[in-house]
Amino acid sequence: MEYAPKVMFHVFGFPITETVTTTWIIMAVIIFIAWLGGRKLEKVPGKFQNIMELVVDGVNFLTKSTMGEDKLSFAPYMGALAFYLAFANLIGLIGLRPPTADLTTTFALSLLTFFMTQYFGLRSKGLGYIKGFAQPFILLLPINIIGEIANPISLAFRLFGNIVGGLIIMSLVYSVVPLILPVLPHAYFDVFSGLLQTFIFVMLSMVYISGAMED
Repeated sequence: MEYAPKVMFHVFGFPITETVTTTWIIMAVIIFIAWLGGRKLEKVPGKFQNIMELVVDGVNFLTKSTMGEDKLSFAPYMGALAFYLAFANLIGLIGLRPPTADLTTTFALSLLTFFMTQYFGLRSKGLGYIKGFAQPFILLLPINIIGEIANPISLAFRLFGNIVGGLIIMSLVYSVVPLILPVLPHAYFDVFSGLLQTFIFVMLSMVYISGAMED
């Protein structure tokens, strides 16, 4: 198995990698599910609408319990992030390379969280947010800044390391045992670990953003 994303085709001279094409597929699936779930809402919901409402209620509850009820407006972003990561981490089950096994993907997602943290921290506290880096005294300013910059780096490498590590282990398993035996490793590395990393990434994003906004 190749661990670097291969180039699938070129558009106006720009290489389109496997990571990008798989991400497009995931986006199309999520958009279709969202359209299907919201196109015809009924007062007496059917099975599919019940499932969608359960998912939305779950995301809203998790956002309120982690960030606070006043930050419920972050639920759509957190839900979209969770959906994308879940699909991206689980897509290896159908033989496609997970986009999260590409460091550029995990860094892009972690930078989204980082910039949102800084933006909403500044909007909520103003200059007091910047002054907070010098607390409890000015000598800690460099350390606090380094710690803040380390957050997106740790987010990116944690997700990337777990996903690509699972890819490497599964390729080794497939090389030494028949196809039927890797079912249990798939259940762990693709399903359990993939969903766990999704939960961790979303939870840390909530914690970082809400922490920056708190007084």
